[in-house]
Amino acid sequence: MNPFQSLVGRLLVAMPGIGDPRFEHAVILVCVHEPEHAMGLRLDQPTPAVDLKSVLLKLEIPAPDSAIGRPVMAGGPVDRERGFVLHTDDWMSADASLPFAEGLAMTATKDALVAMTDGLAGPRRSVLHLGYAGWGEGQLEEELGDNVWLTADPDLDVIFDGDHDTKWSRALKGLGVDAAWLSSQSGRA
Repeated sequence: MNPFQSLVGRLLVAMPGIGDPRFEHAVILVCVHEPEHAMGLRLDQPTPAVDLKSVLLKLEIPAPDSAIGRPVMAGGPVDRERGFVLHTDDWMSADASLPFAEGLAMTATKDALVAMTDGLAGPRRSVLHLGYAGWGEGQLEEELGDNVWLTADPDLDVIFDGDHDTKWSRALKGLGVDAAWLSSQSGRA
């Protein structure tokens, strides 16, 4: 048995035929990975008909025009009403931010939402995610053993840019894999 290896800060890239339509062509950034559980945020699925301005208004937070049309991501199927701001670590909330990888942090407080709209004092790059992807003890390791995910180094453009339709193929390309080469069949030798 291999000793536990944390995947914090790594990308999970769904293989074709993952078997769960919620994760077809998904790219997930692993934010927490411990032997008991794992948590990540999906990077490639904007929430339909929801933008940052609408979330800010619902929470009664001042919503500048720069929030209009700014996508809010579906971070995963778990706790979809809960928000997580994924951001660069040039802005941190002393009591609430979780730095988890080089240059990256996650904060789940209203002050992070306010900071997202502050072009001077806020983080250089940020995106709001509603919900998250979660795994119980051993579940992610089992899925990796079943070849349903590839792991990749983080790429700030894949993490933060707005080209959501190509994130999966770009994450694969970063591994030197052309999506056309992949089969939906998996197995073990």
